[in-house]
Amino acid sequence: MIGSEVYTRGLKVHPRQPGLNSPIPLDMVPDSVDMYKGCIEKMGKKVKEYLRNETNAGGFFEQAWTKAEKCASKNYSVNQKLDKLSHNHIKAICAYTGGQPKIYPAFNQAVRTNRTEYTTSFQFHSLHFLLTDALRLLKENQQGCHTTYRRTNMEFAGEVNKEIRFGLFASSSFLKNLTHFGENSCFELKTCFGTDLKSYPEMGNYEKEVLIPPYEVFKATAVLKKENDENLWCDVVYKLKSINTLSNVNCNIFTKPTIN
Repeated sequence: MIGSEVYTRGLKVHPRQPGLNSPIPLDMVPDSVDMYKGCIEKMGKKVKEYLRNETNAGGFFEQAWTKAEKCASKNYSVNQKLDKLSHNHIKAICAYTGGQPKIYPAFNQAVRTNRTEYTTSFQFHSLHFLLTDALRLLKENQQGCHTTYRRTNMEFAGEVNKEIRFGLFASSSFLKNLTHFGENSCFELKTCFGTDLKSYPEMGNYEKEVLIPPYEVFKATAVLKKENDENLWCDVVYKLKSINTLSNVNCNIFTKPTIN
């Protein structure tokens, strides 16, 4: 716990919001900022302007971006030819997974909720695009779907056959036993758009992280509870199967007025 907030990679929850006093609903997260299908090249040019502005704003993103340089330089020299990632793609992964100060709590909160601010006051255009595009490029060398696991110490509310999105960059792992991330509500995922980050994160491949994008849609196929099975690996396990993608603000940055 940091101050009065609870963090897990992929979600930030305030005490007076669902998560501490009531379950977090598993739904389609309609206010999420999501994808760039059809405008990748155009956004790749525009993001240079955003990155320059956002890394000169004097905030914690500027600090995290600067400190991610060592991780990015190491990974770029070793892996770039395999995955077609630019230096900034790799730097975005490094900043997101191990940035100092930690940027993923505020970043994912904005990604999950800032649909109406996306073309005006959204503060993370460069990180959002570079991370989204890095997942796309990495996925080109990764065939098929992955079975992964996501642990949390929070309580969720979801039903079988319901369609959901995480609506943010949700961390999961090929490993089921990363108990330090939580044992309250957990997820067994069949993800077809989540991407193996391999050795690119700040910690390398230690956690065998698979990052799930905000726009991936899942269907809940089962909800299992330890009260019915004492050998269950978490108090509640949601089994989710990837079925599609959904975007509510795809390429909107080029169709509505923006404020830089």
